[in-house]
Amino acid sequence: MSYQARRCLVRGSLNIDEFFYVQDVVRPGQTISSTKFERRAGGKGANQAVAVARAGGDVSLVGAVGEDGTWLVRNLEGYGVSTANISVVQEVTGRAIIQLTPQGENCISGLAQGGKLRPSNLPNDVERHLTGISHLLLQNEIPWASTLAYLEHAHARGIVTIFNPSPVPADAQLHAFPWAALSWLIVNEGEADSLHRVIGGNSGNHKVEEYPVNWPDDNIVRLAFSTLNNLRHGEHLASTSVVCTLGAAGVLASIRGLEDVLYFPAAALEGDVRDTTGAGDCLTGYFVAGLMEFRNKQLSEDEAAGLLRLSVQAAGMCVEKDGAMESIPERVVVDARLSQK
Repeated sequence: MSYQARRCLVRGSLNIDEFFYVQDVVRPGQTISSTKFERRAGGKGANQAVAVARAGGDVSLVGAVGEDGTWLVRNLEGYGVSTANISVVQEVTGRAIIQLTPQGENCISGLAQGGKLRPSNLPNDVERHLTGISHLLLQNEIPWASTLAYLEHAHARGIVTIFNPSPVPADAQLHAFPWAALSWLIVNEGEADSLHRVIGGNSGNHKVEEYPVNWPDDNIVRLAFSTLNNLRHGEHLASTSVVCTLGAAGVLASIRGLEDVLYFPAAALEGDVRDTTGAGDCLTGYFVAGLMEFRNKQLSEDEAAGLLRLSVQAAGMCVEKDGAMESIPERVVVDARLSQK
């Protein structure tokens, strides 16, 4: 596989996001009123593809919409995402119902409909889609068989593979997942904990790593550090680098070839938190675009820290605006914010 192209393929979902603005997220048995309603483009596949493009990466999205979602395709084209491999199918487009509070907290329920593209000739389609690709980015909002097919074909071609398992797959799927085919795993602290519960971690044959004294005295960071150390010393992730996002607490990374876990704090904001919906997708897309700049080389600690810094800054700027896809900042704006520090 030649890495001259440096082109990312995202195989993922396209949704219509329906935002309900509420004072508090609804609880079981409760009926509440919404103060505002908005409909926007979304889906983790679409959001992350846009983030790669906004970060300066060359990116193509493979997915599907219903006839009610063709405007999503036009949106993506406007952001610079190649949409040649997006199909229009005879079913409704996927939906995400999002409750959003004034504090920027959200609660999301998803309906994956049009996102469930089922190619009639999956192996041939996968091979065609992966031609000229250097990086493959996957989430978990499409059929599991499709995720596995793209991952295994990409690994066989020497393509850098990245998986953001959101929502978290079923236990049986995690046990059977071909972890050796995965280059990078990107999770939040809750997803990391779920993975640790299901696939386990260290075998007890490595030295217990002490929490670094120069890191913040923060229980979220401490717990995530312990979980990540257990995972990275386990058999499943022996050849996989892991990025673990911690929201307002920052990000941790265990990178293959580097001895120590890296930590980078969250970016300082220049305004209030307005909406956290797209922050994780923004960070993921920016991180993948950064990986593309390094082709397939081993990252040094300084290079990894610079990439984390860029991604965290982009995610921080994302939460300063409403929406998911539309809140993802352009690379030039992120670079300008970083240059002020």
